[in-house]
Amino acid sequence: MSYSGLSKLLAVPAGFEAPRLLTHGDLTARPLSRDCLADDVRAINADRDLINATRGGGWPDGPTSEEDDYIDLVWHEGEWKENKSFSYVLETAALGYVGCAYLYPLGVRQELSEELAAYDVDVSWWVTTEAYEQGLYEVVYEALKKWVPAEYPFRRPHFSNVEIPQA
Repeated sequence: MSYSGLSKLLAVPAGFEAPRLLTHGDLTARPLSRDCLADDVRAINADRDLINATRGGGWPDGPTSEEDDYIDLVWHEGEWKENKSFSYVLETAALGYVGCAYLYPLGVRQELSEELAAYDVDVSWWVTTEAYEQGLYEVVYEALKKWVPAEYPFRRPHFSNVEIPQA
């Protein structure tokens, strides 16, 4: 069977409400929204190379403008409301905004295959250079490994980043 061009919708129960605050030590995650615009634009433009090296997927493919990022953030809000995907801004008390995490349908970030179709959700994330240098890339991965099965109805998450920390 060819899976080309297909994606696997997230399976959540009727009435499911995704958590609006997740914590792991000093790390917190809250829904990514248009309120994050200034920090998001700054971080994406400052850390494009690191995002591509760790998360992969070809985004961002160049600088982002406030106008383009605003459209993306509103899209993330809409997807959240419809339980189609869940995007979080990641923060710490010391650094504030440190990056983003995404729970997407399989087949959105990479072409769906029979192997990928066995998973429930595509999980990816990125952090700023400062956060990366302080070891937060690994902390986010540990948090996501805890949060996804505990807070969501997903038992088989696929972590799709290019750089996956070793346990």
